[in-house]
Amino acid sequence: MLSSNWTRLQPASFLLLGIPGLETSHIWISIPFCLVYLLSLMGNVALLLIIKTDPKLHEPMYLFLCMLSVADLMLTSSTLPKILSLFWFNGKEIYFEACLTQMYLIHSLSTMESGFILAMAFDRYVAICHPLMHSIILTPTVVLGFGLAIVFRGAILLSPHPFLLRWLSYCRTNVISHTYCEFMALIKLACAETKIRRAYSLIVAFLTGGLDFILIICSYVLILLTVFNLPSKAARLKTLSTCVSHVWIILVFYTPAFFSFLTHRFGHHIAPHTHIFVANIYLLIPPMMNPIIYGIKTKRIREGFFKFLTTKRV
Repeated sequence: MLSSNWTRLQPASFLLLGIPGLETSHIWISIPFCLVYLLSLMGNVALLLIIKTDPKLHEPMYLFLCMLSVADLMLTSSTLPKILSLFWFNGKEIYFEACLTQMYLIHSLSTMESGFILAMAFDRYVAICHPLMHSIILTPTVVLGFGLAIVFRGAILLSPHPFLLRWLSYCRTNVISHTYCEFMALIKLACAETKIRRAYSLIVAFLTGGLDFILIICSYVLILLTVFNLPSKAARLKTLSTCVSHVWIILVFYTPAFFSFLTHRFGHHIAPHTHIFVANIYLLIPPMMNPIIYGIKTKRIREGFFKFLTTKRV
């Protein structure tokens, strides 16, 4: 009897509603979504090829940037094809297991992105505050170790999430008012007590994105203290210019991330379509902007990009 009830309360699939209230505009919304997705793919693939083919770019900062690009490619490719299918072909249905898999990939890869941004902040801290120790501290082995630790952190800490959701009963509805599967949207459909599961999700969010952000702020406080002690204004400006690209990436990543996180838990009076737009911006914009920011601000990558185009033409 328990088995029968459990099976009955486990939906075979969910239905993704898309953007509530804007269903008739899905086809038009899909155009910028598709363009941003294509730019993300092309930009990150080009960035990876440029860094791989140019030995001068085999430095910790750019290696961490490569890791971030791989995470960006995986994140967008795990969500955008299904979102575009929903917008173009009204493909609302997503199987239960596929939904849990997508949810796990979104949260674990987002956690990895946050970790790689923290690693890049640590690189800037060492390069500016301890320049003579930079090559000694951030050896290729240490960089690889950092990368693996960040990947394992995201994979392991988020691994309970699919099981926490799978063991729940869903007796309310199988319609998800979102464009993709994510933890809070799914847990709201459960008809069982979810306080412990929600608490675990909050703790993981703090131990990953929250703690990463605090450490990034601390690293930049130390960087600013070091920069302000430099003897000349020119030296201060030159040193700060090496951080501009990374600061832009921090803003592009964390601003929509924190807004989405807070509105999901506390913004009950915010219109659903506003929240879902911001949640999609969080997935779409950072992967597109990261290659553009570093392409514009970093001379080596700019030169590598033009060199790459020239080589292809020849």
